[in-house]
Amino acid sequence: MSEDDRLAVQPGSVPRLALIDRLRQATSRPVISVAAPAGYGKTTMLSQWAERSDRLFAWLTVREGDNDPQVLLAHIAAALDALAPAGQPASGLLAAPGNSVPGSVASVLGPALASMTTPMALVLDDVHVLHDPRCRAAVLALADYVPGGSHLVLAGRDRPPVPVARLRTAGKIVEIGPRDLALSRAEAASLLHEAGISVGEYEVAELHSRTEGWPAGLYLAALSLRAEGSQTDAVASFSGEQARVRRYLEATFLTRISPAQRAFLTRTSALQRICGPLCDVALRRRGSAATLADLARSNLLLVPLDRRGTWYRYHHLLRDLLLAEVTDLEPELVPVLRRRAAAWCQRNGLPEEALEYSIAAEDADTAAALAAGLVVRARGQGRVATVQRWLRWLDDRGQIEKRPMLAALAGIVSALAGRTAEAERWADAADRCRRDGSAVREEDPAAEAWAAVLRGMLCRGGIAQLRADADEAARWFAAAGGKAPPVVALEQGIARILSGDLDGGDAFIEDALGGAEADAHEVSAIALCERSLVAMARGEWSRAAALGGQARAVLREAGIAESYLTPLVCAVLARSARHAGDIPAARRELASAQRARQLLADAIPPLAVQAQIELARVCIALTDVECAKTLLREAGTLLGRRPGMGTLTTEAEALLAQLSGQRELIVPGALPLTAAELRLLPVLATHLSFREIAEQLGLSRSTVKVEATSIYRKVGAASRHEAVTRARDLGLLDG
Repeated sequence: MSEDDRLAVQPGSVPRLALIDRLRQATSRPVISVAAPAGYGKTTMLSQWAERSDRLFAWLTVREGDNDPQVLLAHIAAALDALAPAGQPASGLLAAPGNSVPGSVASVLGPALASMTTPMALVLDDVHVLHDPRCRAAVLALADYVPGGSHLVLAGRDRPPVPVARLRTAGKIVEIGPRDLALSRAEAASLLHEAGISVGEYEVAELHSRTEGWPAGLYLAALSLRAEGSQTDAVASFSGEQARVRRYLEATFLTRISPAQRAFLTRTSALQRICGPLCDVALRRRGSAATLADLARSNLLLVPLDRRGTWYRYHHLLRDLLLAEVTDLEPELVPVLRRRAAAWCQRNGLPEEALEYSIAAEDADTAAALAAGLVVRARGQGRVATVQRWLRWLDDRGQIEKRPMLAALAGIVSALAGRTAEAERWADAADRCRRDGSAVREEDPAAEAWAAVLRGMLCRGGIAQLRADADEAARWFAAAGGKAPPVVALEQGIARILSGDLDGGDAFIEDALGGAEADAHEVSAIALCERSLVAMARGEWSRAAALGGQARAVLREAGIAESYLTPLVCAVLARSARHAGDIPAARRELASAQRARQLLADAIPPLAVQAQIELARVCIALTDVECAKTLLREAGTLLGRRPGMGTLTTEAEALLAQLSGQRELIVPGALPLTAAELRLLPVLATHLSFREIAEQLGLSRSTVKVEATSIYRKVGAASRHEAVTRARDLGLLDG
């Protein structure tokens, strides 16, 4: 998904001047919807508008892989940064996976869009491809931030993911549909003329009537008419109904090309993007690059994806037709072609494309083997939704339960996403399939290592068991012949620190930092926080503050504004600020921690309880007794489920004893909102209704209403708008 994906205006395209004038005059309408089936020239019309407009354009073509909030938001942020490069880039402030997507839009992307001072248009083309509800919610939320004179343009085959009726009533949307995009008779005549078709007015009118102005039908019909001996007779036999047009193309247009070209077109439609070598392997033939070059010169048949003419894709309409044909005539060939494509991609350094082809071919064994090597890196890059899609597909086909490596990795992904029950299910599955002789055993040492990492992460046996699991993971990675990832040393260090061995633990944490790769942002941030806490325990407050600042910098450089790590980072910085006497800074950090507290991953108990305890210390230092008690109650609940948590248990008990009998006092900016209320608060700042919020968060409408009412009471507000305003004043919401 990139700005380069915008199609250049094709030579000979019919100028859509009336539609362009309509868009030019829509300066007061922030949202533009262009919705029509394939072949109606949506992209061509918008490209002509961009070519004739003085405004700035950011053009993003949505693909299937963009159904990942992290990927989608990153692309939108990059587009906004490109239009307004001055100031702090939005791409550096995006929330990490797990944060509320509408909340991320409200705090980062929305303000970035709203700050645009020059008229611009952000075009999301093929937006119908977005089916992930969080991605659609992000687009919906973004629509509220379009500044005056600018536009959010949503082009696709279906109704856009915005409240069309509400925007229509408010006069804030321009809707362009199939009737608008259908060519007029004069435009049809112009198209036929540009295609070299010489017919009279009657034939133009007849063809326009039969196609109902469908641009793709007219154009493809023109290509067929050009091959007819008598164009007048061909016009008379042409049907305008779209289904008949498709049948006509199948029976007439495709039969006009050579059998070899038709076979090439039909069979390669089973692939996504194509190049000569890939097609050679898939079809077991030679010369595909030359065939592609010939077809590319036929204009709409192929769309180039690079400037060198190496990679192509078929026009969507043509691929739909061809794929339907090959699926009908040679259904057994389609998975074979995709398996061959997967093998080619794997040999040519495209493992993710190989995985996607294996999934499309229903080759579960190959997909499972590929996923085992891709999950860790993709998760480290923040592409959580992509990884979860792979794992769901494999889970549906029973691949994870019989593969200890995948089960362990699935558990780690679930734990980092805060899905405790799911993480424990996969931990149990990893243990079972490691003992089961029917399991896939080829990667045993690595599988044993990752299973031990997962057990340590879940910490079901307390700190002593965490230490044993982490040490076992180190031994298994050594047996596997590879270097242990830094998360192992991190777990070894945390286990020793929480056992009271600060020096021994700090040495392991230092090793984790030294071994962290460029994309190991979470490991580095956790390690820096742990070293900061050790420095505080030793009375080295200046060093503690510096380490906390480095932890925040690591997350910012990774584009992570808020994640399950944010509360711990903020707690470290808040404690340092309070010790230095900077009360305003301590309160700002506490407010930031509160915003992200709902992201604390209970599936990783040591970090969650650590963050809650350190935040409680800050609240006590700021005399906010009620907030401290709320935090310690949450910590106590988790400690009750995970006994034997070493020094964390004694620290929580000591703080509760310290609070006993103290008068409750709420300090502004550190309200005692629960984790559930903090999860709801960012979404209250959007225009979503309670029903839509409930669907987004997976809650009942009544639960949302109860939690919202509690928030109103705690911030001293009488309405949703007032509560959001008050929360922003207190620093609990950005903006």
